[in-house]
Amino acid sequence: MEKSYSAHETAVIDEGCTIGKGTKIWHFSHIMPQCIIGENCNIGQNVVISPQVVLGNNVKVQNNVSIYTGVICEDDVFLGPSMVFTNVTNPRSAVNRRNQYAKTTVKKGATIGANATIVCGHDIGEFAFIGAGAVITKNVPAYALVVGNPAKQIGWMSEYGHRLHFDSNGRAVCEESKEQYQLKDGVVSKIS
Repeated sequence: MEKSYSAHETAVIDEGCTIGKGTKIWHFSHIMPQCIIGENCNIGQNVVISPQVVLGNNVKVQNNVSIYTGVICEDDVFLGPSMVFTNVTNPRSAVNRRNQYAKTTVKKGATIGANATIVCGHDIGEFAFIGAGAVITKNVPAYALVVGNPAKQIGWMSEYGHRLHFDSNGRAVCEESKEQYQLKDGVVSKIS
C-alpha cells in the first residue's frame, strides 16, 4: 500500500503511527509510536513527536520543536521554531515519572511563537496567540494575546492574527477579515 504522506529520507517514523494524507515530514525528524498526525500537516526539520501525541489537520510544526507525550494539538495550530512543551511538572533524572505525564491541549487555530515554552498541564484556548519566548504557566483563554516570562495577557487577537481593539460597547473588527468580535465578562467571541 502506497503512503499518502511524504517524508524526507532522513526522517525516522516508528511503526504504529497514523499519518494523514498530504502531510509532509522534513529532514531529521522523529515520529514515535502511536502518534496520530492529521491531514495536510507540515512537520519541519529536527522535530521530535513523542509517543501518543495527537496533531489535528493542517498543523504547522516549525524546525526544532519537541512535542512530548500528553500533548494534543487541534486543527490549524501553528508551533513556531524551537518552541517546546514539557510533560512533567517536577522532573528529576533519577526519578521515573512516566506515569505522571500531565496533559496539555492546544485548541483550534492557536499560534505559539518561536522559543516559547508551554509548562505542562496548561491548555491554550482557540485562536490564542503566544508571543515569541513566552513561558506559559497557566491556562490561556481563547483569542488571548500573551507575552513574557511568566506570560501575561496584554490583549486579544482575531482569527486572522491581528490585535483587536474593543470599543466602549465591547465590539471590535479584524482589520483584515472584517469579522466582528464581542468582549463580554472577560470572554471574546466572534459575532456570526
